[in-house]
Amino acid sequence: MANKAAIGQDALIEKGWWKSHQWLVWRRLSQLSVLALFLLGPWFGVWVIKGNIASSLILDTVPLTDPYLLIQVLLTRHLPETTAVLGAVIVLGFYLLVGGRVYCSWVCPVNMATDFAAWLRRRFGITSAARLSRNTRFWLLGLTLAMALVTGTLAWELINPVTAVYRGLVFGMGLGWTVLLAIFLFDFVIANRGWCGHLCPVGAFYSLIGRVSAVRVSAIRREQCNDCMDCFIVCPEPQVIRPALKGSDETSPVIRDGACTNCGRCVDICSKDVFQFGLRNSGKMNSQVANHQREVLS
Repeated sequence: MANKAAIGQDALIEKGWWKSHQWLVWRRLSQLSVLALFLLGPWFGVWVIKGNIASSLILDTVPLTDPYLLIQVLLTRHLPETTAVLGAVIVLGFYLLVGGRVYCSWVCPVNMATDFAAWLRRRFGITSAARLSRNTRFWLLGLTLAMALVTGTLAWELINPVTAVYRGLVFGMGLGWTVLLAIFLFDFVIANRGWCGHLCPVGAFYSLIGRVSAVRVSAIRREQCNDCMDCFIVCPEPQVIRPALKGSDETSPVIRDGACTNCGRCVDICSKDVFQFGLRNSGKMNSQVANHQREVLS
């Protein structure tokens, strides 16, 4: 196991600061930019986007609707407007292309708090954590949908942390700060990656989309892996790495698991440049080419 104090040092030395942090920087800029676009209207009267992250309208023209929210609306036995359905189709198409859980790592503001908690745990060498099944989030996903069906209301949206944060930024962060702090402390003190990795039903929903999405991370140079374990330590869903990284020559190096957030930290942290972004089928093809080259050279 890698020395926690030295995680990423090899990549920093071999690649420099920017190449060992670039995807992390782009993610933070993406998350902050999304927040800023939604807050331009309420704070400064510049209405680029109206609404919130669950349902919005860009420049009074393009609708965007969270497909998860639309399913809840349908379960409440209310007929959504045509624009809401169109918005859900647009969002669904986007995440089918770039990866469902890109929402979690590139859009969701709660991710910044949970990432910070995980960083602090590594920084202080905190290893104790409650044992939670990653399948718990799917049970909670089912529960939120059952709540909508039984109550006829969008019950989950009343307590959804993302909704609470956005509502708090617009109207005052009373409850929003409480929810965000509770999730941070839960991840920092009780369970490593507890909320995003084990409990969040939103992440569970988008992981279902991620199972078939086109853009994937691939361990395309897995033969260069030096077993430093840095990628496993920084990955929010480390269980997705092993099949691609440690598979045989006949298995694809593409990380196809829907739980992968496409955060790019494994790409940043690897001093051997084992990982890269690509398309779902490109990793298999490139692996076959690499195998052929090894056969020719041997």
